[in-house]
Amino acid sequence: MNFASLGLAPELLHAIKTIGFKTLTPVQQQAIPIARRGQDVLATAQTGTGKTAAYVLPVLQQMLEKSGHAQAGFTRALILAPTRELVQQIAEAAAAMAKFTDFRVVSIYGGVKLTGQTAKLRAGADIIVATPGRLLEHVQLENINLAKTEFVVLDEADRMLDMGFVTDIHTILTSVSRKHQTLFFSATGSPLVTNLAHQAMNRPTLVTVSRRNSVADSIDHVLYPVDSLRKYELFTHLLRTENWYQVMVFSSTREEAEKLYKALKNDKIEAAVIHSEKTQGSRRRALQDFKDGKLQVLVATEVAARGLDIQGLDFVVNLDLPFFTEDYVHRVGRTGRAGQKGKAISLVTPAEDHRIELIEEAIGTRIKRQKIAGFDVTEEYIKISKPKSALAKAAATSGKAKPGTRSKAGTTNAKTGNASKAARTPRRGVAASNTGKPPAKRPTRTSTKPGKRS
Repeated sequence: MNFASLGLAPELLHAIKTIGFKTLTPVQQQAIPIARRGQDVLATAQTGTGKTAAYVLPVLQQMLEKSGHAQAGFTRALILAPTRELVQQIAEAAAAMAKFTDFRVVSIYGGVKLTGQTAKLRAGADIIVATPGRLLEHVQLENINLAKTEFVVLDEADRMLDMGFVTDIHTILTSVSRKHQTLFFSATGSPLVTNLAHQAMNRPTLVTVSRRNSVADSIDHVLYPVDSLRKYELFTHLLRTENWYQVMVFSSTREEAEKLYKALKNDKIEAAVIHSEKTQGSRRRALQDFKDGKLQVLVATEVAARGLDIQGLDFVVNLDLPFFTEDYVHRVGRTGRAGQKGKAISLVTPAEDHRIELIEEAIGTRIKRQKIAGFDVTEEYIKISKPKSALAKAAATSGKAKPGTRSKAGTTNAKTGNASKAARTPRRGVAASNTGKPPAKRPTRTSTKPGKRS
């Protein structure tokens, strides 16, 4: 199925041809026709599946059909994203798709002075792409009024809620006109997202094109066992012997990322590092240099794991494994995008072996083990029991909680058998907000099998 079959405006089809889009991805095929009709959409799709076009194109189409521009100090469409890098990327993509229209796209994020952004907002922006925190700063300073906003999009909605933007998002949604279209796009079917959707959306259509925690079939997963003190040595050995170039390597902490970056520089390997304490200008330059092929290695923390689209990235390396299995999915999702082949490499110590089991269970495949001569593992494997959630499930199945084990509801005292306070108190979800919308009815479901293109 191609874009011409959607009946989009000539300006948009011209832009699509210029960008090089050819066939619709599953999420685009399902979401665009629904969103174009003005319906609310709650879409779940893995990274690298073309989500940006899935919401930008129907918004642009409706804006063209209704005509007009945003008044000074107002906007017609608002797109929220969790990180500065993702905001920049979405804004660039939106501007490319709006190239042959006269709509103005403005990006708003922290880490830079308010002055330049203020001037753009007060002049009127047809589409604003923003991080929640910085947008609220401008709202409070009365640089932008959201009362006439017609479209609201949350991209990486699950990540924004995980990062603690719940209150900010509620505040923003209550500032928007009651009559607006809401589009939520998420990589996972997070309960927080579902809860927020029921509060903020009007009878949303549910679009699902991939199972929770699924990864692209185009990614080859490989694991290299190694002792904890020899990870860097093995990494540089693989860089040289395997002739890897343009490698994104992930570390779980800023401190470790900085250590790795300095070690690479000392070894005369062209590298840069991005994490939350780097200035916006530094992060932008590092990412652009990497995209331009000036760097062999880009070291990153979790802040860069979501949303970044780097064309032709062949290798993603986990110097250490993420604490949450979902973060593995988002890290490796930087490669193997748009059907291209990619490789996800993890350097794993015996102490991390239990995390590999959880990751394999989450992605539904066994990761290949590959040993390198000269890097024999001498550390002892640590026997770690199954996660407590598994014990809780087993207890629930039998109708009895095992003494001293933890369930989702709470704990049972091993001696007395009495339930803890947590077990008696219902867990609270997302705080209710005054969105001015009635509770949503059960969403209708549209589903497409993952990985199948039309």
